[in-house]
Amino acid sequence: MPVLTDLIAAARREQTVDLLVRDVRLVNVLSAEIHPAHIAVKDGIVIGFEEYEAETVVDGGGRHCVPGLIDGHIHIESTLLSPPRFAAVAARHGTAAVICDPHEIANVMGAAGIEYMLAASAGLPLSVFVMMPSCVPATHMETSGAVLTAADVRDFLARYPDRILGLAEMMNYPGVLVGDPEVLAKLAAAQGFVIDGHAPLLQGPDLNAYILAGPGSDHETTTVAEAREKLRKGMHLFIREGTQEQNMHELVQVLNDGNSHNTSFVCDDRLVDDLVGHGHLDEILRKAMAAGVPPVRAVQMATINTARYFRLHRRGALAPGWRADFVLLDDLPNFAIADCYLTGRRVADSSFAAAAPFIANTMRVANLQEEALRVPAAAGRLRTIGVVAGQIVTDQLLLEPKIVRGMAVADPERDLAKLAVFERHQASGRVGLGFVTGLGLRRGALAGTVAHDSHNLIVGGMSDADMIAAAREVVRIGGGLAVTCDGVVLASLSLPIAGLMSDAPVEEVQTGLQAINDALGRLGYALGSPFAALSFLALPVIPALKLTDRGLVDVNRFEIVPLWTEG
Repeated sequence: MPVLTDLIAAARREQTVDLLVRDVRLVNVLSAEIHPAHIAVKDGIVIGFEEYEAETVVDGGGRHCVPGLIDGHIHIESTLLSPPRFAAVAARHGTAAVICDPHEIANVMGAAGIEYMLAASAGLPLSVFVMMPSCVPATHMETSGAVLTAADVRDFLARYPDRILGLAEMMNYPGVLVGDPEVLAKLAAAQGFVIDGHAPLLQGPDLNAYILAGPGSDHETTTVAEAREKLRKGMHLFIREGTQEQNMHELVQVLNDGNSHNTSFVCDDRLVDDLVGHGHLDEILRKAMAAGVPPVRAVQMATINTARYFRLHRRGALAPGWRADFVLLDDLPNFAIADCYLTGRRVADSSFAAAAPFIANTMRVANLQEEALRVPAAAGRLRTIGVVAGQIVTDQLLLEPKIVRGMAVADPERDLAKLAVFERHQASGRVGLGFVTGLGLRRGALAGTVAHDSHNLIVGGMSDADMIAAAREVVRIGGGLAVTCDGVVLASLSLPIAGLMSDAPVEEVQTGLQAINDALGRLGYALGSPFAALSFLALPVIPALKLTDRGLVDVNRFEIVPLWTEG
């Protein structure tokens, strides 16, 4: 811990500072201007902007200097990387802190999963703060691997006051609106803390009721009208730009001089190939500035705005007494990074090693037989999930079935694939069946245990035999992703940490994911991030139609509905 008397002495030039980065153009998110400065640092804290005698002097060369970036809403599990592996990559892209919601691993392992995420991210150069998962399980219409109660919320908030900042996204908005006792108990347990929201398409009186119950932010907004109403009603707007969820270009239209301080950029879910190939918040800032967001405002939305919302003391800006996290840029509009510093130390010279081994096999699956996938013909049409490119919302379509020998089957000619979700936590043998259009798959199958939010085993394909082969391969590798065709495994990627993450070197995970994407490309798969798209087809808190192990879910009605309909 820095000693205050030493910092005061250093600020008054009575002691030598550790680092002086001379001649930068500081993007000052506090005064909303860009001005010349030197950055003096001692014991990881900014001392001032003047000339100081320093142990180490770095020539900033007139580069722009911005505070380290802060992601206010991310699921680290969605990167497919363990927390230390993720942090090492994100730090190189200018990220200084993230606020993560570990509800993915919590839905698989409960409290033990949260404890793993806390232990694996403790003491890293990049700060990993946590929001306590609010919805484990997310709904009553799926089977998760655990249940967390209001008592668990109180327990974690009490035991980790410096790491857990509040209650994570309250996805069960129908439960809030009807006054579900357990939902309200969780909100009550987090009173006085930050409570994040999740309110897709809520408006009018329902939005009023949701907000007054406690949630203060929303990252599920997709239209300008929706964003404007939520800002008017006091919500902090998280503008999301993830691998599959891309809302930034639409939502920046709502920004003005008076409301941008109540907005932040977040990524929510970002796959490893996107993270490594394009970046983290730095990529969002490039897109935002290219879309016309003024540079200072854009940087504020990835730094100080987020820090203030989460009550992070002296984080998210550069000023005397603030933590010395900063990024040097060769070019501000393109956010071209020259170097990154965390607590005044170069990221390139920092260690991201962490000792938190994961030893468990979370795959408990039964009934992996072709017979389990049969859909007997019935009267009427098929309720079908319609993929919306670039979004996690889906359409609910009514399509005529293709019947072969008395069974409804996939139809490559219409881009109609069969979809299955096998329960994988209790070996119950339960499987939900449906159909999906918009994947662009012509043959073969893909399977994975990344299936929001309960992370059961989801499989899509044009052949029952290939679907079972892909599912069996995922079980064999202890969870992960697999692609098959004609009974042959074309590619697979093991994710042994709860079936969600890998602690293998980043390059190895990225290469494995690329091999899967390449295999799917050869099978005609049309979407840019195949498994990101597949993983959200089981998420029953995002409209309109989704599939869980318990069946098709009409999210707008918040109930399980039959596959066949005469409507």
